[in-house]
Parts: sequence; structure tokens; C-alpha cells
Amino acid sequence: MAFYFSRRKIKPKEEEESTELNIVPYLDILMNLIIFMLLSMTGLATFGMLNVNAPSYGASAGGSGDEKPPLLLTVAVAKKGFYLAATGGVLPGAPEGAGATPGQGSPTIPVKADGSYDYDALNAKMKEIKGAFPTESKVILAAEADTQYEVLVATMDATRETKDRKLLFPDITLASF
Repeated sequence: MAFYFSRRKIKPKEEEESTELNIVPYLDILMNLIIFMLLSMTGLATFGMLNVNAPSYGASAGGSGDEKPPLLLTVAVAKKGFYLAATGGVLPGAPEGAGATPGQGSPTIPVKADGSYDYDALNAKMKEIKGAFPTESKVILAAEADTQYEVLVATMDATRETKDRKLLFPDITLASF
């Protein structure tokens, strides 16, 4: 009886090479993307910077008792037009009881005959209010849920500054009704 060696046994075992995954090209691409995104974000932030605040809740710090209460000017955007209201004072050209619930009754600045919003009239009214309350810089901008984004931005622009770039109410707080 003959004994035959198998080729598997005769052949010396080679060390299995353990190859590592080369991730250098992947990291290069990732770093380039991160740098590109960071640079593009800082560039975009300088183009359109709006000072918009979140609503604050709670009691404010106590001060002297002879201070005037803040105006708390509210501009509400509805389908009928703009409703203007204030709780800390009487708006110029408005009766004492003005400040009805937004969306109820007739608007302070109704929409034009073609159905578009009258931003020039809103800007003129904001100039009039700023003349009566020169120290105020805050406005609450309330809008219905289905208000278009372009209308909201144009309303912010009309309340924030005049056409000749004078500031009216630069501190805008967004709300809904």
C-alpha cells in the first residue's frame, strides 16, 4: 500500500496577509467637504442677517415703579390685511379701545384692491408709531399659519426700516394667532 502526500500538505503554508483598508482618500474627501460647508455657511450668514428673537416668558427683573410699561407693539398678518395693536400705550391715530383680536373686525391696513398687501402703508404707519414712541425697538409679528413666507419677510422689512434705511423696529419677535 502506497502512501501519497496531498499537495496541500506538501505545500508550505503561506502567512495570510492582513490588509488594512486605506481610508486616507476617504478622509481627504471628507475634510474637503467639511471645509467647503463651513466656508459656505459663514458666507451665507453675512448676506441675510435678521435679528429675530424667540418669545420670552416669565417675570422680568423688578425696577423702579415710575417706568413706563413697554409698548408691546403687535403687527398681525391676516388674509384681510394688517392688524396693529399695542398694550403699553395708545397707537397714534387709533381710538383708546383699539387693539381688537387679530383677524376679527376690519384690519388697520386692509389689503389693496388687487388682493396684495399694502407694505407702503404699513411702513408709513410704523414711521408714525416710531415718532410717537422713539425709544421702542421691539415689535411682535404674528401671522396666520398659512401665511406665505414672502409676505412674512416683506412685512418684517416694512416694520424694520424705512426706504431711506432708517431703523424703525429692528427687534422682531415671531408669533402666531
